[in-house]
Amino acid sequence: MTTKTLIALVDGSAYSESVCRHAAWIADKTKWKVKLYHVMNRRDDVEKQDLSGAIRLGARSELLAQLSELDAARAKLSHAHGRAILEDAKALIAGDGVIEVETRLRQGDLVETVTAKDETGDMIVVGKRGETAGLALEHIGSNLERIVRASHKPVFIANRAFKQIEKVLVAFDGASSSLKAVDFIARSPLFVGLKVALVFAGKDTPEMTKALDSAVSTLKAGGIEAETIIQSGEPEKVLSQLTAHEGYDLLVMGAYGHSRIRSLLIGSTTTEMIRLCHVPVLIMR
Repeated sequence: MTTKTLIALVDGSAYSESVCRHAAWIADKTKWKVKLYHVMNRRDDVEKQDLSGAIRLGARSELLAQLSELDAARAKLSHAHGRAILEDAKALIAGDGVIEVETRLRQGDLVETVTAKDETGDMIVVGKRGETAGLALEHIGSNLERIVRASHKPVFIANRAFKQIEKVLVAFDGASSSLKAVDFIARSPLFVGLKVALVFAGKDTPEMTKALDSAVSTLKAGGIEAETIIQSGEPEKVLSQLTAHEGYDLLVMGAYGHSRIRSLLIGSTTTEMIRLCHVPVLIMR
C-alpha cells in the first residue's frame, strides 16, 4: 500500500538545499506530498557546566536562577532555529504552491524518528553529509548507513549540488534487491522520460545476459526503454567510473545482493561507495 508521501530530512547544512530541490523534483514527477522533518538531537544542546560549586553562598540562588533562565532561552532559540530551517525548506519545495508540504520538528535520535515514521512514506530523501559532518556523530551524514539499514523504503541520497536528472544508471546483479529496483523503476512515474541503463560489473555469462534481457523487458512493459552494459571489474570502480565519465545523473542500486555489491552496503563501505559517486544514489531494499 502506498502513501503517496515523500519524507525529506533537513538539518540546515549545505546539503539541505539539494535535499529540498531533489524532493521537489521527485514530488513533482510522482504527484506525492512532502513531509519535511528536522530532528534536533539532544547533543545539539550546549554542554551545561556545573558552576554551583564555585559560587559563593550569598550569590548561589541568584546565579542558579540566571543559569536556569539561560537554559530556557537556549532551548527556545534552538526551537526557533529548527522552525526557521523547516520554513525555508518548505518554501524551496512548495514553489508556487503546486506541491503540498507539511513540516515536523522533532527532538531525539534521527534514526529512531525515521524508523517510527517509515510506514508513513514511500521514499526517504536525505543529504550525503550533515550539518557538522566529521564532527558530530548524530547528524545525517554519519547516520546514513543506519538509515539505510533501518528503513524498509527506498532511500534517495542527495549530493551537494542539484542537477536535473535525465540519465539513470542501475546497478544490476540479478539478485532480489536489483530485481526489486527494476520493478520499482518500471512502475514509478519518477522514471518516465528518463534514459535508463542497466549495468552488470563482472564476467559476461549466458545466465546474466538472460537476466538482463528479462529486466529490459520488464522496463519496456512499464514504458521505459533501457540499454544494458556488461563491464568487467570491481563493482565500486565500475559504478563510480560510469557515473563520473558517462553523464549519468542518478545511480540506483540494491542495498543487498548475492554479489560483491552486497558488501558495498554493509559496514563502513556504505559511505565510501556514496562518496565515490558524485551523483545522487537511490538505495533499494
